[in-house]
Amino acid sequence: MRPLRYSINVTLDGCCDHRAGIADEEIHRRAAEHLRRADALLFGRVTYQMMEAAWRLPLQSPMPDWTLPFANTIDAARKYVVSSTLDQVDWNAELVEGDLGEAVRELKSQPGEGLYVGGVLLPLTLAEMGLIDEYEIIVHPRFWGRGPALFAGLAQPLDLELVDRFEYASGAVALCYVPKR
Repeated sequence: MRPLRYSINVTLDGCCDHRAGIADEEIHRRAAEHLRRADALLFGRVTYQMMEAAWRLPLQSPMPDWTLPFANTIDAARKYVVSSTLDQVDWNAELVEGDLGEAVRELKSQPGEGLYVGGVLLPLTLAEMGLIDEYEIIVHPRFWGRGPALFAGLAQPLDLELVDRFEYASGAVALCYVPKR
């Protein structure tokens, strides 16, 4: 069974707005390395549309050259999109249909290296279903003071075990956890 991994950038005050983190070369390089190891990405509608607008090739906005490996990786990645409002998707993507839990369990049961999920709302639902196998929280050394909070509204506490950590030159720290079983 391939694992479902969740990765998110947050500020010290828990904000997970994509504009709040430190978007530097090292963070993009490491994110591209992680995505290259994934068989597919799983997004909700908002994250899918945001990522497509920013990273679909050819890039519509000028980006530093060091973002190109990330752009190439995410552009080429297989994507699954969870949405009750979209009728169709492209950008190497397909809609997830039917029962979310069953669909994700089916994706996880296929052979491969793993799946990555991003965003805020979809991971909350998947965490409550017990479907996320690994959580990578990249904590940026900054207070943002507003924006969406990580796992706001979680119905029950989710206890985790720290299994790895990585410190970036910027002062950001990637903390990798697995659920305690």
